[in-house]
Amino acid sequence: MYKWVGTRRRLCLFSMIAFFISGCASVRHAVPPDLLSSARVFGMQDVRAFSGMPSDSFKEDFIKLLEQEKKEQSSFFDFNNSQTLYALAISGGAAEGAYGAGLLSGWSESGVRPVFKVVTGISTGAIIAPIAFLGNEYDYKLKEFYTKYSTRDIVRIRIPFINSFANTRPLERLIEKYFDAELMKQIAAEYAKGCRLYIGTTNLDAQRLVIWDMGKIASIGDDKALKLFRKVILASASIPIAFPPVYLNVEANDKTYDEMHVDGGITRQVFFLHDVLQGFDKALKEKGMDASKLKYAIYVIRNGYVDPIYKEVPDRLSAIAERAVDTIINAQGIGDLYQLYVFTKYGKGDFNLAYIPATHVSKAKELFDPAEMRELYDLGFKEASGGYPWRKRPPGMEESK
Repeated sequence: MYKWVGTRRRLCLFSMIAFFISGCASVRHAVPPDLLSSARVFGMQDVRAFSGMPSDSFKEDFIKLLEQEKKEQSSFFDFNNSQTLYALAISGGAAEGAYGAGLLSGWSESGVRPVFKVVTGISTGAIIAPIAFLGNEYDYKLKEFYTKYSTRDIVRIRIPFINSFANTRPLERLIEKYFDAELMKQIAAEYAKGCRLYIGTTNLDAQRLVIWDMGKIASIGDDKALKLFRKVILASASIPIAFPPVYLNVEANDKTYDEMHVDGGITRQVFFLHDVLQGFDKALKEKGMDASKLKYAIYVIRNGYVDPIYKEVPDRLSAIAERAVDTIINAQGIGDLYQLYVFTKYGKGDFNLAYIPATHVSKAKELFDPAEMRELYDLGFKEASGGYPWRKRPPGMEESK
């Protein structure tokens, strides 16, 4: 049996090999560029938005969220009294998501984990986010998912190579197990209370991040909605070249097309909604609400490192390529943290960051190594249960005193 060795970065090397491999490709009917914004999945309206393109439906929905909280005067967010709306953003990181799973569970153990009004997730964060969205009573699912399974429980090598090197049917089965109709019903219930869950995928044709309103999808409640819910999670976690893309059938101008979706981490390692909520302040004012009174705190869990990790690189093509890809991914992740930080400071919000400490040295012997994942889970749990020292600025900036 083929033995997986290394980390998630090693899979990115396949992209460099792909140019030298040919195979049979299926015929596609991709969405024309002028119809991208109007294409709908299964006829579902307003369940997604393209990052970088203002979305009136997302903006109106977010205002509806605030109006609902104002009316109900909830204990954790009262618009009139300028209390705090809590948001959680969970990054990519493949097996390193075990750290975020442990941190969330340890945070629950500490007794100070907030109730999050908005949760976003991407890549491995797309698996964590729906479970975290439902609160600490579901922490056991996080521990199980990120400590019980190995590489063969996630992917299998496929031959011949067509559009990927691996088959993700094992991962699909796990998603079907953990994200069932009952869990979707619970997410729909939280959506009805005014909480929001968003997952990001990459539309590879458009080279854009697509943000999915998972609560709205869950609220539809039928089998098609459940199928889409699972496919979005799978797509967000599907590393291109290594894992096959996820195709979504869409409708536009009464015609059927297909969209190719892959790992959301290709376009963003972590995200919020600021670039689809352009004009939000003006819209709030039109509703008679003052945006300056809106206080919020964003907690960002970076399932990876932020500090440069020294490693002597052998003078081999594969080693150099792997290290280069690793560096690119880390740099992208740090850039995304800075973007979130600037957005938060612009809106006078509270920025909070957690990440794997540089002192942790990975001993992983395969892509999803249960022993390494348990160690990461335990590390996150220990740090958070004792009171996590949330960083108030991205790496490279001096902490305020």
